[in-house]
Formats: sequence, structure tokens, C-alpha cells
Amino acid sequence: MASSSKANLAEQDEGEEAEEIEHFNDFTLASSWERFISEIEATCRQWLADGPKRLLEKGAVHLDSSDNIYKVKSELKNAAKIYSMEYYFEISGKIADWNCTLHDLQLCFGVKEFLVISPQSASGVVLDAPEATKLLSAVSIALANCSSLWPAFVPVHDPSRKAFIGIQNMGTIFTRRFEADRIGSQVPIKFMHLEGLYELFVSKFAYCMSDHSMHLFRVHLLMKLTYQTLSNDEDNYDDIQEADTENAESETSPGCGNPNRKHWDDDCPWNEWYSAEDPVMRFDLVVTWSEKVVESSLEMAEMENASPHEAEKWILAPNLYPNLDSSKGDRIGFASQLHLLVNALGMSFEAPFIEDFVSVENPGSDNLESTMVIPPPTVLDRVLKDLFLEAIAVLWIEFVQEIRWHWEESQPLPKIPANGSIDLATCLINQKLQMLAICIGKKRELNEEFEDCIGTKDDASANMEKMQEANKDGDESSSFHARSQAFDEKRDSLLTPEGFNGSKTVESKFSANAQDVHSADKSTLDSIRRGSAGPVGSMKLLKLCQSLHAPFTQSAPLMTEDMHEERLRAIETFGFSFNFSAQLERETLSSDMSAFKAANPGAVFEDFIRWYSPTDWENDESEAKGPSTDLTEGMNVDWPPQGRLSRRMSESGNFWRKIWDEAPILPASEQKPLLDPNREGEKILHYLETMQPHQLLEQMVCSAFRASADTLNQTNYGSLKEMDTKMDQLYLTMASTLRPLQVNLLSNTSDTIEDLQRLCVVFEHVEKLLILAASLHRRFRQVPRISEAIFSNYYNFYLPTMGIGLADVDTQKEFDMKLQLSQNERQVVSNMFTPPTANQSWRKVLSMGNHLNGHEPILREIIFSMHDNASDNHYASSSHRDYQQDTETYRMYTCGTSNDLRVALSIISYD
Repeated sequence: MASSSKANLAEQDEGEEAEEIEHFNDFTLASSWERFISEIEATCRQWLADGPKRLLEKGAVHLDSSDNIYKVKSELKNAAKIYSMEYYFEISGKIADWNCTLHDLQLCFGVKEFLVISPQSASGVVLDAPEATKLLSAVSIALANCSSLWPAFVPVHDPSRKAFIGIQNMGTIFTRRFEADRIGSQVPIKFMHLEGLYELFVSKFAYCMSDHSMHLFRVHLLMKLTYQTLSNDEDNYDDIQEADTENAESETSPGCGNPNRKHWDDDCPWNEWYSAEDPVMRFDLVVTWSEKVVESSLEMAEMENASPHEAEKWILAPNLYPNLDSSKGDRIGFASQLHLLVNALGMSFEAPFIEDFVSVENPGSDNLESTMVIPPPTVLDRVLKDLFLEAIAVLWIEFVQEIRWHWEESQPLPKIPANGSIDLATCLINQKLQMLAICIGKKRELNEEFEDCIGTKDDASANMEKMQEANKDGDESSSFHARSQAFDEKRDSLLTPEGFNGSKTVESKFSANAQDVHSADKSTLDSIRRGSAGPVGSMKLLKLCQSLHAPFTQSAPLMTEDMHEERLRAIETFGFSFNFSAQLERETLSSDMSAFKAANPGAVFEDFIRWYSPTDWENDESEAKGPSTDLTEGMNVDWPPQGRLSRRMSESGNFWRKIWDEAPILPASEQKPLLDPNREGEKILHYLETMQPHQLLEQMVCSAFRASADTLNQTNYGSLKEMDTKMDQLYLTMASTLRPLQVNLLSNTSDTIEDLQRLCVVFEHVEKLLILAASLHRRFRQVPRISEAIFSNYYNFYLPTMGIGLADVDTQKEFDMKLQLSQNERQVVSNMFTPPTANQSWRKVLSMGNHLNGHEPILREIIFSMHDNASDNHYASSSHRDYQQDTETYRMYTCGTSNDLRVALSIISYD
């Protein structure tokens, strides 16, 4: 039994081996066609086994035209030809709406994932019809062997026709076939209207009906219309044409432009410096109707007359210029000029004097010849880079010469206010010019006073005769006193209390002081009091029971930033001390003390301290005596004041007391001015004439960045938080980057030039965003949600490129956004489609319906479909009696205009 069982097992194994040998596929005997099908099948099986996630890991390529479509590719060889088979698939299982970005074949045939097989040739299409049919058959067989339901397509005919044929196994006894083609010109008039397209679709299944309008078919319909606003170029062209027509007689020169033509940014803050192109090219408005069931062509005719306002959805899509023209190199703006300025700064260390950058052949603008020939932007940009520094040098030399002329002729500096103050927040050059303007003003005043004093020769001799007669007839001293008093009154009238320290309280010198107890003594003192601005409250002098008067004082000498820094360096070098501080302020202290002595005859040092520095006077109330009654009998006056000097003021060798002792008794009107306009003016001119190139460029760079940013910051762009954030970041970046230039720490070996170049890139990004924000805000002021949504999406799209130069930005990827509008926003968008002008009407003949303010759609897309229940169809087999799904048996997608029509048809047939 054991041996017989072993024998049976051996015979069984031999039978199985024979069976395997009998079913062995000998590919050496298979045809090339069979091997081609097998290769397609093997590739499809591999893709099916991997699935979408695994294919992504293996390097599936994402399509830029869609957010959710990927593809894998494989090369196949059949005889001498090589084919490329591509598998397109989506990651998410959600069915994409046709308002989303779909692949062309998805939109045409309503498929989700599919195969495309095409020859690797210059055209990429199969021009031979039998070859195309055979190729599609091979793919169909391979997919059937894989039990795959993927539809497959083959591109055919001329590439411009975008024609395809395709097939799909439905997994039942049905097969779906696809066909698409395009008419590129001379579209029949019938197909320009919805009625004709409806009859075209019905004709695909109503074979025996000659008059489709008399029969009812339940055709499902989806329609999408795309409208487009006029681009800036088209709008400007029409404006020019109209202006030429209206002003043809008034134009006298061929080169003059239209003075009435307005640019979009005429009222923007940067328009004084340059005119920016509108970054928004145009807007596309996509209007979609909800699905409808149409039963006759008459309903289609009615639908063609429907208003777009009746549509279910309005979707707005902005079309922006690629990178807002910033990558073309012909854009003018603050950033491009700042970049030239930074490059000039890098070159400024090559010479110690500005004159070294002026060529011998062209030393100034006198030799420049004007020309009406304007070079192209690229040539102009290259020339500017080469001559920018020389141009700055020539301009600066002539500027300094002009400044010296104003100084020598005592003429005010244009646009430089001589208001007696210096704005230390500005650059040093501007501070110097402000001080020079003040010096010119002081110089003019001195010249006028000198002329008034000397008068003419006749007046001088007449005055001398009168003085001699007065000396003979009267007391000489009283006459001199009268003239002196008159002169003091004249000079004091020119001075104002604005020069006082703000902490001092001053009463009018015309107010009566009820506490003055000695009227006779007061009259005597006032006769020699000079330069008084009035009593200071109820303060009394220590040695005399008289009111303490505040004097008119000279204003503190003006100082620019470098003068302040020089004082700080001196303090750091010698250390800060009370006496050293007094030395630095010696001239001002001496002037104030002299004026105080003149206004308060008989005053002592302690009186000056009580008025000038109250914190250095310590009141001693505990030692205060009662009211004095010997000299002020009948008056309740606390005199003398009780107190003492502070410790630092009472120290021996106090420098303030030394200055007090040396200070003459002179009112401010008779003192030497603290500011010598002639000396300071010449020092400023010397500074401007001997300035090194890098010192000039450093200040120009700082000023240019700040002025440019401040100009852009005045732009009205609404409530865009992202833009506010970028502007704040720009100011912080500028402050940190420009700091070495402001403290004179820049050298030709430092990294600051590279930092400045990066700052130029940052500035250009911000400038680009701000111009876009301004353009959007102007259009959608009434509906700010639209501008905020568009800008926010573009900001997120553009944000990854902000760390690199605009020349390195990937221009292949375009900004694509679709924003659904609410009902209250539709009217604002509708108003953007202004009625066409006469010129626009001549250029465009309206051939389609559904007009929006006189504009016909630039693109009309319609999906016709017929649905049938498979169980009721005579094609259904007995094995599928429970198959109750509503099947789309016919589908036709049309896309086009009056001059272009594309039709894609899919039909389910019985095999």
C-alpha cells in the first residue's frame, strides 16, 4: 500500500509539471504586438498595486495647473516606435467641481483618473487613424486583463485641434467611448447659440428625428460663462484713440501727449517720483448656473437671453502681471534706484575726493548735450549703473557751488526753512543746510542793522551837528543816557521771551508789583535796569528788597549732530564733572549772567542761582525770620529770603562763581552773539566742499531709504494687516541695517554693502506688495472683503519668494485664485464692466447672448448630459437585473466663443 501510494504521488507530480509546461508562455513565438500589450499590462498592474500613496513616494510629478493632480510616466516600445504612457490620478477622493482647476480631459469627459498614451515625436499626436485605433485597442486589452476601469486616451490629428479618442471598460457589458475635436475658425452661426448646441447634442441619440424642436428630451444642462474686464493696455488704447479724435485740431506738436489722460496712480504718494504700472492686468468673472433640465430648444433660446445676475454663483479671478513686471528689468521704482545708490556707495571708497569721479572729458553738465532719442530700458539701466556715481559727483559739485553763491549773496536757501531750529532726526547734510540757512538769515539781519545805523552821509553829518548842539546846551551825560536808553529799547524790542528757559515763570514787565515798598528807590533802579522781561513772581533780591527780574537772554547756540557728538566725546575723554560741564557751557553761562546782572542791578551770585538753577538753592524755613518792619513798615513782606546754596555751588573754586565774577553787566542786546554767522557759515561750506565720497553716499543712502519708505507709508491701502506688518518689519530692518552708516562705522571691507543690497531686495518686495494693495483697495473700497481676500492669498503665494531676489523668482508658477462673491458684492463687480465705448463696439461684434453691461462672455462652457436607468435599458443582460444605478449614457462638453468651438462627446455603448 505504501509503495502504491508513492507511485501515485509521483505520477501526480509528473502530471502537474507537464501541465505547467503546457501553459508556459513562450514569448519567443509571440508577436511584437502581443509583447507590446503585455508590457502595457505589466506597467498598469504595477501602478495598480502601488496605489496613489506609493506612487507619490516613488516620485510622482505634481501638475502646476492643479492642486491635487499627479502623474507617473513610463516609456513603451513597439517595433521601431517609442510611446509614452502617463497615468494621471488624484489624492483626495472628493469629486472636483468644474469651478476648480481640472485637467483638460477631466473637464471634457468627466473622468477622475485616466491614462494617456502618445508617441514620442515632435507633434506628440498620432496622425495615422488606423495606428490610433490599434494603439487604443492595445491599451483597452491590457486594462481588461488587469480588470482596471481606467479610461484611456490617445491624442490624434493636428495638435492645435486638441483632439482625442478614448475608451473605458465599464465593468459590465457596457463600454464608454470618447471623442473630442475643435473648430479653430469660422464656427457655424448655428453653433454660436445655445439652441444650435442643444440640437447638436440631441442629434447624437435621436437618429431618426428630423425636427428636434418638436420633441421633448430631458437633457441635463450645466453652464458656465466667463467675462473679462478690459486690460490696461486695451483701455489705454481706447483712451488714446478717443483723445486723438477729440483733440486732433488742438495738437500742435507730434510728440505731445494727452494732457487729460489720467493714470491709475495719479493721486498716489509715489507718483511725484515715478509712475507705476497697475499690477492688476484684468479680472475674470466666472458665472455658473445650477443644473437644469431642458426639454426643448425653445428653453435654450430663453436661457440665452437670461441675465448673468440670475446665475447661482459669481466667482472672481484676478489676473496679475507675472511678478508684477519686476523680473523684466524695466521696472522703475524706489527699489531699483536704491540699488544703484548702494552700488555707488560700494564704489565710493575708490577715491578720496568727489572730483575724482568726474571725467576730464565731461567735467560738468555744461558739456552735456540733450537728445530726444530715449534708449531702451535695458540700455538705460546699464548706462545708469556705469554713470550713476559720476552723475552724483557732477550734481554734488554744482550743488555746492550753488550753495556758496547763496551764502555770498545772502540769499535764502530754497526749501530750507530758517526757523531757528535744527531737526536732528534728518541727515547731517540737511542739518548743516538748516544751520546755514539760519546763518544767512542772521547775516542779512546784521547787514540791515549796519545799514540802518550808518545811514547816509547827510544823515550822519546832520546827527553830528545836533549832538554837538545838544552837548553845548545841555548836560552831556544825560544826553548820552537818553540815546543809550533809546537804543536799548530798540534792541530789546527785537528780542522775545522765547529765549527763556521753559522752567522759569515770567510776568509781564508792564504789570504793577504791589509788594514793591520803595517807590523812589524803584524809580532809581529802573532807570538803570536794562534788558528786563519783567519780574519773576514774588521773588526778591537777597541784598535789596526789590523784585527779581528775568532778563532777555540769547538763544542757546545751535548745534548739529556732529557737534553734539564732539561734546559727548569730550565728556567721555575728560570725565563728567560739574565744573567741566560749566566749561563746556561757559559762553552761554557768561551771556546769561551778564544779562541777569543788567536786568537786576545789585544782584549777587545767589540771586542768579535762585533764578537759573532753583534746585541748587536750599530754602531754610526753620531759620526764617518774621516779616521785616524797619524798611517795609506797614507791608507784610517776607524779606530777605532764607536759604543757602547747594553743596556743589558753595564749594571753593566753583567754576560758576568764577564765571559770575568775570561776567560784565551787559544786556543781551549789547552782547556779542553766541552764534557767529560768518564763522559758522564758512565752516559749513568747508564741510560740504571737502566731504569725502563715501561720507556723501552714506548720508544719501540713509536719507533715500527713509524718504522712500515714508513716501510709500503714506499710501492708502485699507485695513490689510499683512501690509501693516510688512511695513513695520521694513522700518525695523532699515534701522538695524543703516545703523553702521549713521555712526560712521562703514569701511570698504565691511559686510554692510551686502546687507544694504539685501535691504534693497526686501524693499523691492515690500514696494511690490504695497502697489498691489493700493490697486486692490481703490477698486473695492465699498466691499473691502474682496481686496483683503485677494491680497491675503497673493501674500501667502508670494511669501516664499521674499527671501530671494526677484530675478530668481520662479516665473513659471502663476498666481491663481478664485473668490466666490456674495449677493451684495455682485453689483460692485458688475460696475467694473463699463459699457463699451464707440471704438470698442467697432472692434467687437456681439455674437453671443448673456451680455453683462454690453460685454459678451469671452468663454462659454456647457455640459449636456442624458441619464438612463441601466435596468430599463434593452441592452441590460439578465445577470444585471438588480443594477439600478442612474447612468450617464450621453455627455457632451462644449467650450468656446463665436470664433472657436471645442466639443467633447462620451457615449456608453453595448458590446
